[in-house]
Amino acid sequence: MDASVTTQTKGPDARVEALVASYERAGYARVTPAILQPAEPFLDLSGEDIRKRMYLTTAPGGGEFCLRPDLTIPVSRDYLASPAAGKAAGFCYLGPVFRHRTDQQAEFLQAGIESFGRPDKAAADAEMLSLGLEATAGYGLAAPDIRTGDVALFASLIAGLDLPPAWKRRLIKDFNRKSNLAQDLDRLVLGGNNARPEYQGVLAALAGANPKGAHALVTDLLSIAGINAVGGRSVAEIAERFLEQSALGVSAKLPREVRALIERFLAIAGDPDEAAAELRALSLDANMADALTPALDLFESRNGFLAARGIDLKRVRFSTGFGRGFDYYTGFVFELTDPARTGDPLVAGGRYDGLLARLGSTQATPAVGFAVWIERLAAYNVAGGAS
Repeated sequence: MDASVTTQTKGPDARVEALVASYERAGYARVTPAILQPAEPFLDLSGEDIRKRMYLTTAPGGGEFCLRPDLTIPVSRDYLASPAAGKAAGFCYLGPVFRHRTDQQAEFLQAGIESFGRPDKAAADAEMLSLGLEATAGYGLAAPDIRTGDVALFASLIAGLDLPPAWKRRLIKDFNRKSNLAQDLDRLVLGGNNARPEYQGVLAALAGANPKGAHALVTDLLSIAGINAVGGRSVAEIAERFLEQSALGVSAKLPREVRALIERFLAIAGDPDEAAAELRALSLDANMADALTPALDLFESRNGFLAARGIDLKRVRFSTGFGRGFDYYTGFVFELTDPARTGDPLVAGGRYDGLLARLGSTQATPAVGFAVWIERLAAYNVAGGAS
């Protein structure tokens, strides 16, 4: 294991303990998930950046584990294993996470909140941003930059387009990887499949096959070949991506005017009220009101709850193209950054309604939360200046 992983991380200061205590007073029960976690959920559900930075180990029985690279998945797994599963419940935490970082320690502290089962999504989203702002204020940064987005708006747009299902899934997944999204839009406009030539015969044979049987076949072939993981991806994910390539070979060509619509959508930015007006205009111009209205209604309702919590919407920078690089986000996302320093987030989070089902839950469960980067906030003193 990398020598930069250390068990001597400096302990939390009084400010972070006060912060977590305030979350407890707000009704979020404090939890301490296990540091060693099954690796598969992180490999399958996290973004590329997390996968590349994980610390992995294999148990004598062959199971793959990791030092937790974040706390959202561990808290979610513990919630699903508890009597509270399926019910409204909120949790807060403070503890170390582990990611390979070239010039910094691999072990660092994060605090945060995860909220499950609340049906009032707009109000819950607004509460997360409000509590995140309390964290920066507690460390002396009263006016951080506030950047927000909404993955559900992009997903609703793509769902309303006349495209094969495999292409819709691919474009939505690519939302967090903008270079991939641009490449896939190019492929759709031109038509055709750019898979490696040596794969074309296998991909053609798989095209149109029963998805479950084809997935089992590819998984078995990878296992027979002794492949356990490649590039931080599990066997199941490798198989899924291979089958996706087969499905993407289905004849599909994106009209240039549809690409122009997607690019017009992704160019919308400003404060949330301005963006809402532009999005309403786009939905009418493109005759996509049926597809976009539910997500737009939630977006505008959230804006109202943010304003009700005293957040000046003119301070909020919203962009339809903003995502956080995590595959499990499904709706509202946000980052708070220091306007005087780098773009690294001090507090960041969002809505991940699909995660619990992907972790094994049999019922849909709304979920939203955020993480606080303690090492970055600790650069500020209580009086409000950098130390």
